[in-house]
Amino acid sequence: MNKQIINTPNAPAPIGPYNQSVKAGNLLFISGQIALVPASGELLTAGIEEETQRVMKNLQAVLTAAGTGFDAVVKTTIFLSDMDLFAQVNEIYGSYFSDDYPARETVAVKGLPKGVNVEISMIASL
Repeated sequence: MNKQIINTPNAPAPIGPYNQSVKAGNLLFISGQIALVPASGELLTAGIEEETQRVMKNLQAVLTAAGTGFDAVVKTTIFLSDMDLFAQVNEIYGSYFSDDYPARETVAVKGLPKGVNVEISMIASL
């Protein structure tokens, strides 16, 4: 199976040995995104709503670079610093999808990169 690396300057550059996304066959695997502003590298931490909006915009940029959108997403994983943030994240996350929601799990973890509160990864069907 051939794989294709898809990166875009419209999403944060990887901060380690990984790519923003990898296309393998008809699937797109998008690395976890946090609330980094692509142009400046600024980390948005004023509140969970702002963080989540930035994460979703970063994911949207990667999907767009791959020639697709949220309607192609089949699976997501949401990592939270605290499950008490679930309702706020869920409301914003849900606004990016129609009624045809992807499969998902949401887990609370001990820590996330750069001390953020939310990280989201996705798998899309192309």
